[in-house]
Amino acid sequence: MNTLRTTDSTAIMRPRLDISQDLLLRFVSFLDAKPKTIQTYHRALRQLFRYFSLHSISRPCREDILAFRRWLQAGHKPTTIQNYITAARLFFLWTSQEGLYPNVAEHVKGARIDRSHKKEYLTSGQVIAVMDRVDRSGLRGLRDYAILALMVTGGLRTVEVTRADIGDLGTAGDNAVLFIQGKGQDEKAESIRLQPNVELAIRNYLQKRRLCNRNEPLFASTSNNSAGCRLSTRSVSGIVKTRLRDAGYDSDRLTAHSLRHTAVTLSLLAGKPIDEVQQFARHASITTTQIYNHALDRTNNSCGEAVALAIFPPLPS
Repeated sequence: MNTLRTTDSTAIMRPRLDISQDLLLRFVSFLDAKPKTIQTYHRALRQLFRYFSLHSISRPCREDILAFRRWLQAGHKPTTIQNYITAARLFFLWTSQEGLYPNVAEHVKGARIDRSHKKEYLTSGQVIAVMDRVDRSGLRGLRDYAILALMVTGGLRTVEVTRADIGDLGTAGDNAVLFIQGKGQDEKAESIRLQPNVELAIRNYLQKRRLCNRNEPLFASTSNNSAGCRLSTRSVSGIVKTRLRDAGYDSDRLTAHSLRHTAVTLSLLAGKPIDEVQQFARHASITTTQIYNHALDRTNNSCGEAVALAIFPPLPS
């Protein structure tokens, strides 16, 4: 894509921007963020530097950042564009504070992100069908069944599943619970209540594994090369995807995270108060929980049925 730059009368007054790996490393070392966030910024700025290099930009201006955003739109999702522009804004804020280069990305907006509920969820009947297809005669099947049961009844994210250790199983009052390290958390300060069938599934799996070390991962690999090692988020996603496909549910919109959507949606369909569902889902804002409600409202909207009845003759029963 050709990029047209507007004339910038102040460009000649700017110093050249030293686009180098050293500059990127200096910025990364300045960041006070979690490793995953730093990786995202690092990846984003490599793309920005690549764009500058491709277009021989050594004195970037605001129009170059806007053009970079347009360039990204050709092959990236809105969420990715948003992350990349956020990284660019933070980078040029830092260069300005360090006296290295003016903040040419100030007030540049990211992408417009649709906050509506996009991921599909499973009905209760579909969940039953998926879990009934799991052969629990071996270790792998027992593990996968326990993972599915835990995720769909507890609304767990894949990262929360991978972080869990055997020692995180415990009690709270008269309930069996699993202490989890939630999204953005540094310690296992939250817990979810384990339903009896879920606790039994986990205990059956651990009994087959014959492990009792509290520091061992709750769910471990069964492959020859990494048997006993902690599962990665990609592994958990793959396990769920495989089990969905085995039951005949092969859709790009059905993922491991769909089990979390299922947990929240089925809670709302059961008539649970939205503030209780927010607490269950561990949403920081109730606005996030309301997205699910709005999606259900659209699904249950009967306007289309009324229009159809006015146009088409009734179908024979």
